[in-house]
Order: sequence, then C-alpha cells, then structure tokens
Amino acid sequence: MIDAITGGLNGLVAGFVHLHWSNPIMILVGLLLLYLGIKKGFEPLLLVPIGFGAILVNIPLAGLMDEGGFLRVIYDAGVMTEIFPLLIFVGIGAMTDFGPLLENPKIFLLGAAGQFGIFLTLALALALGFTKLEAVSIGIIGACDGPTAIYVTSQYAPHLLGAVSVAAYSYMSLVPVFQPPIMKLLTTKEERMINMGTVKKSVSKTTKIIFPLVVTVVAGLIAPRGLPLLGTIMLGNLMRECGVVERLTKASENEIANIVTLLLGISIGATMDGRVFLTYQTLIILALGLLAICLDTVCGVLFGKLMNIVTRGKINPLIGAAGISAYPMAARVVQKEGQKYNRQNYLLMHAMGANTGGQVGSVIAAAIMLSVINGMGII
Repeated sequence: MIDAITGGLNGLVAGFVHLHWSNPIMILVGLLLLYLGIKKGFEPLLLVPIGFGAILVNIPLAGLMDEGGFLRVIYDAGVMTEIFPLLIFVGIGAMTDFGPLLENPKIFLLGAAGQFGIFLTLALALALGFTKLEAVSIGIIGACDGPTAIYVTSQYAPHLLGAVSVAAYSYMSLVPVFQPPIMKLLTTKEERMINMGTVKKSVSKTTKIIFPLVVTVVAGLIAPRGLPLLGTIMLGNLMRECGVVERLTKASENEIANIVTLLLGISIGATMDGRVFLTYQTLIILALGLLAICLDTVCGVLFGKLMNIVTRGKINPLIGAAGISAYPMAARVVQKEGQKYNRQNYLLMHAMGANTGGQVGSVIAAAIMLSVINGMGII
C-alpha cells in the first residue's frame, strides 16, 4: 500500500524529477517571446504560438515531440514537407501590391542591395567552420523572411531549424528597434529631409497581371530550384490582381494564412527543446543572423545614398532600409523616421516599392543559392 502511494506521488512529480537545467531557461525564453508578442505587439501572430510551443516542448515526459506526438505530427506534416512556408507565401503574394515597385522600377535595385547581407554572412559562416549547407541556412536569416528561412533550412540543415527560424522571426519583429539607429548613423539630416513627392498611379491592370507571370517564368528558368518559393508568392499575387478569384484570394490572405501561421508557429516553438537548443552553436547562429539583417540595412541605405548622388538628390537614402523583406514593417519604419525630420515627407509608398522589391529579392536570392547548391552537386 505504501509502495503504491509512493509510486503515485513519484508519478505526480515526475516532470520535476526529469527537469533538465536547460528546460526552465527555455520556458523563460518562451515567456519572453509571449511578452514581446502580447505586451509589446512585436509580430504577435508569430511570437505567441512560437513562445507557447517553446513552453510546451520543455515540459518533461509530455512526449509532444516524440514519434506520434501532437507537435511531432504537425511538424512532420507541415514543416518537413515544406507545405507550411509555401502556403504562407501564397498568402503573402495575395496581400502584396507590387504597384509602387512597378511605378518606379529602379527602386527594385534597393531590394537587391538589401540582400547583400545574406551573402556576406554566408561567407562569414563558412569562415567560422560551418558546412556549406549550414552556412546557406544561416545566411538566409538575412532575408528577414521567416518562410524563406524555414523552407531553405528544413531542406538542407534541419538540425538548425529551431535556431534559424527563431532568429528569423524574432529579428523580423524587432526591425523597428534596430533599423532606426543604423539609418541615422549612415545618413545626414539633409538627406533624411529629402521629399520625394507622391507616387503616380499609372500602372495598368494588365501590367500587374503580366508581372507575376514574367517573374515566374524568367526567374524560374534562371534558378529552377527556387521555383516553389517564387511560384507560390506569384500565384498569390496573380490571384489578387486578376480580380476573378476573389474568394480564393481572401481565403489565401485570411483563413489559410491564419491557420498555417498558427500551426507553423507552434511547430517552430516545438524545435526549441533546451537540451538541443542551448548550445554554443545556437548562440553563434543567433549572432550571425542579427549581423546579416544589420548588414542588409547598411547595404540598402548605402545604395540609397549612391542613388541619391546619381539622381542628384531626388532619392531619400532612408528608403534603402526598406530593401529587406520585412514587409510592410520596414516601409513603416522608413515613413516614421522620415517624418521625424520633415513633417511633409511621405515616404511610405516609395518605401513600399523598395520593400516589395526586397520581398521578391529575398526569394530570388534563396532561389539562386538553392540552384547553385544543386548545380555544384553539394546535395
């Protein structure tokens, strides 16, 4: 009888008995992510499920990530098959207006410049001893695009998925924190006050329909391994612009995107088991990811300064900071910073052009790297 009672009590406290030192730390990390999402409003749709997933997976003996476990089933079905990030890309395409970019095509160059940090960080990761596939996965954090980072990492370095995905989404949500100091450091007050005027709306509906088709075919032929990424975002955009599948468009940007975001978020959180997450390698990845996004911002702003010189003062260099793929957050940051120095300065639509260029640029950058990896026979 006493043995039975003792056994029952042991069963009740089994979770405490098997608690690893890393589990409480990761539970606190999960609570921090919840705080940032709920209290600070930093990407709550992502950080809330990620934070809660991190808490769940760090409770011992629950078996949520064991074979057949609740979170394992979701993770295997959506992340390892790459379905979740691709479905989210359909939703992103359905929500993206490429009009400002098409109004001023040269702004696309800022979206390209905003991807330089990816390749610089990739080179640094190789120098630090990471394998080629690991370095690609780490560098892609610089895209500041969670679905792209998850898609690439789940294929070629799944053991780094937790660190890479958490870095990508966390840093994306913190764009309003780390971008303004870089923008101020690299520009003069006079440059920040440049008024670019309003964006003319002259792009025809036909042009908006043709654009995703041309990008899909041309970019797909250049970098076919990235066609799933390119194709899904352009499919969503084509549905938006053609105007004949409104139900599908609304479902893609609302119901489907919301459900997949929830499942993807909790799956990412489930990769944050303290026993495998709290390693020296993870800390390096987090540091490199932050460096990548900072370098993207630096390159974008510096290229904006170059365009300002070439156009004889017609380009406000601040919009270069929107060349990253954090859509539309980076564009809002540019608008806010611009109005600090000139209340008549409305940079939002110009920044949206650079931001959509960054959205496409990040996907193309990933597509190029995947095709190069495949062509070199690394995989």
